[in-house]
Amino acid sequence: MKMKKYTADTMVEAMKKVRADFGDDAVILSSNVITSKGFLGFFRKKSVEVVAGFDEPLLSQAEPSFVPKQAHGFAESKQDNEIRKEMNEMKQLLQEMKQSASFTNFPDELKPLLTFLEGQELSEELILQIGNEIFSQMKEEKKDFSGAEQVEIAKTFLMKEFSELPFGGISNSKKYINVLGPTGVGKTTTIAKIAARALLEDKKKIGFITTDTYRIAAIEQLRTYANLLQAPVEIAYNSKDFEEAILKMKDRDLIFIDTAGRNYKEMKFVDDLKRLIDFSLDMESFLVLSVTSKEEDMKTIIDRFTSFPIEKFIFTKVDETGSIGPMFNLMKQYGIGTAYYTDGQEVPEDITDADLEKMLKLLLAGAEHA
Repeated sequence: MKMKKYTADTMVEAMKKVRADFGDDAVILSSNVITSKGFLGFFRKKSVEVVAGFDEPLLSQAEPSFVPKQAHGFAESKQDNEIRKEMNEMKQLLQEMKQSASFTNFPDELKPLLTFLEGQELSEELILQIGNEIFSQMKEEKKDFSGAEQVEIAKTFLMKEFSELPFGGISNSKKYINVLGPTGVGKTTTIAKIAARALLEDKKKIGFITTDTYRIAAIEQLRTYANLLQAPVEIAYNSKDFEEAILKMKDRDLIFIDTAGRNYKEMKFVDDLKRLIDFSLDMESFLVLSVTSKEEDMKTIIDRFTSFPIEKFIFTKVDETGSIGPMFNLMKQYGIGTAYYTDGQEVPEDITDADLEKMLKLLLAGAEHA
């Protein structure tokens, strides 16, 4: 720490001198009021003596006295950049220490897997449960487990944890397939993928109804897919149009309903949807979410749709993220399974019927080498 003594008539003047040399980060180490001797006891004068310091451990001894940036007005020096870099590294280290603080009770052999799952953004609750399960078995068998053995225990635990939830695509027992979700998650492309498989693999007669009348591009996109599949499309601007569309397609085996992509954080759009679609029909509804979205944003959307009969989730854009833990976090929190997940734009190839074992394989891919 650099230190310097200042003397001034008042504390205000002393502080001005301190700031001029050390800036606002200076530390006042001591301050005293001193009185000069004067002449024969007369004409004594009071003044203020201040000792101030500035802690700059990263500066070399060759560096000149500190001059505040506002004083010299130049760009950041090489030394400033190095200080900033080291501060950022310290912040990152503190963040990593904070994130992994909950792993301190586990042996070092377990930490790579737990850190891997943390990187997948799996919830802390699930990670700790997995850690406890593996650690418990290690103590019981009195031996360490390899990375592959740890992953197998984690997989077995998660298989049991999610075994009660439904997985897999449309049931083919309901005539109306309703696909809900906010804008930008890929609902229309997802509908086309599901419909194409129903037509090509299950030989179903299909049709489409779109309520997305807010975007012309969305209607044209659905029409393009419908033309390729040689399936009719009806547009519903209101509930009356919806009823008429249903009548026109009474000969279809499956009718896919493409709802409007709106900002469903606003309840107004949710209420509009309730008024437009007749959810009392022989219908199964799916909520589409993009895994590239923030988990908190996805939760907000799900909360808006709690009054709808959501059968399962559909997760899109799996290929655009390196962390799919939020898929499991949401299934766990809301008790809703998954119908499909998509990993590209190709129709109908880039869609997979959700299967718990497949999803866990995605989650744990590479974990044994962590």
